Amino acid sequence: MILTDGLRSAVAAVRLWLSPARIREEGVTPDYRFSLANERTFLAWLRTGLALVGGGFAVDQFLPRLHPEVRLAFTLVLLVGGALCALRAVNHWVRCERAMRRGEDLPVSRFPTALALAVGVLAVAVVVLVLLGWTG
Repeated sequence: MILTDGLRSAVAAVRLWLSPARIREEGVTPDYRFSLANERTFLAWLRTGLALVGGGFAVDQFLPRLHPEVRLAFTLVLLVGGALCALRAVNHWVRCERAMRRGEDLPVSRFPTALALAVGVLAVAVVVLVLLGWTG
């Protein structure tokens, strides 16, 4: 029962991603400045995701002497992080828009903290590996 409810909820969320006009059916229209700010935040998260994808390709192309397994792991972490960031952007945009229309508090998320920690740890790991000469 819980799994079925969770699946329905996920399907409903994805429908809103693909048909954002349905959000207009909820609540009242917020001040357009808030909706535009929400959209700018969405675009900023997309840029972050794109930067992570670019970073993944950069690690793969510009650290060729790094052990292949390590390079592949770093590349995949960055590429997956970029994809997750893009998906999170859409989900957060919908959640914020719905909350504004309903007059509710904006949703909070641990994603920015998790992303910052992951990128920081990955950056430190790359620096350490390069300084230790763990390349080819």
